[in-house]
Amino acid sequence: MQQFTEHQIDGVVIVSAVGAVDMLTAPKLQEAIDAAVDRRPAGLIVDLTDVDFLGSAGMQVLVLTQRKVDGDAKFAVVADGPATSRPLKVTGLTDYVPLFSTLDVALADFAR
Repeated sequence: MQQFTEHQIDGVVIVSAVGAVDMLTAPKLQEAIDAAVDRRPAGLIVDLTDVDFLGSAGMQVLVLTQRKVDGDAKFAVVADGPATSRPLKVTGLTDYVPLFSTLDVALADFAR
């Protein structure tokens, strides 16, 4: 099974991750996100719903992505639960990276 996949919904690119996003796998997530950003989508969502561990390297990828797309496209992260949303909230990253509990909620926000 592929750890990072991509699909589109209404012009928004969704990069989904599965398993652990740590110092070993974060570079692959960065590659997947960079490939999506290079195509200049209207919006980009990183879906961490199926992630069971989000390390500091994974969080750094999200911060770098926010900086890279700043103003060019909407950007959000979908994460819910102790393995993903909790570290994002505890570290204060949710002050910089929009966080949504489900993909549907994020897409609805993008449609506004």
